[in-house]
Amino acid sequence: MSAALTTTVLSGALRRIIEKLEACADELNSLDAQLGDGDLGVTLVRGGRALAAELPNLPEDLALALQSCAQALTKLSGSTYGTLLATGLMGAAKATKGHTEVPWTEVSVLLGTALQAMARRSGAQLGDKTILDALESARAATLGLEDPAALVTAADRAVAESIERFRKRPSRQGRARIFGEMTIGRDDPGMVGFKRIIEAIKQNPGP
Repeated sequence: MSAALTTTVLSGALRRIIEKLEACADELNSLDAQLGDGDLGVTLVRGGRALAAELPNLPEDLALALQSCAQALTKLSGSTYGTLLATGLMGAAKATKGHTEVPWTEVSVLLGTALQAMARRSGAQLGDKTILDALESARAATLGLEDPAALVTAADRAVAESIERFRKRPSRQGRARIFGEMTIGRDDPGMVGFKRIIEAIKQNPGP
């Protein structure tokens, strides 16, 4: 198991994420159809395939590798979710400039950096029942953790709890907010999508 986050570890995680997104596309489409356009699964599959094309060429410089991943996602024209993920990756890239590895204890900091960038881009706030709330839960749960397996397990548990907690609240951002109180009792598709990404990494947090 790798002692730090590297491009090799990132590539391995992305391969598992891509496979996971292919497998759960119908689930995410169905969730999104209740509150949005019904294409979140399709969007993430397209994003995964774009990332797959980049994997063989990712540089050892972690910042450049994250930047390449972000650029691949920006090709998903018209996808708000894809744009947000790309924005988060770009934020993380800036924070890792010049590094070929990042200690696991710094992953929480990277999640926080990504969160801030995504919040600025989207105009959403914590509590709006979006991916930002899931990301914040993961950030808080992983603070100071140095074992990658424990880190991913903590993030997975925290995001699951966040989804359950926000299920009882209305959506306040994006197309979902149009449905108002009808969104109470329904899971936010973006939060679930982020949960599936973590589940893929959890299979093997190493390279």
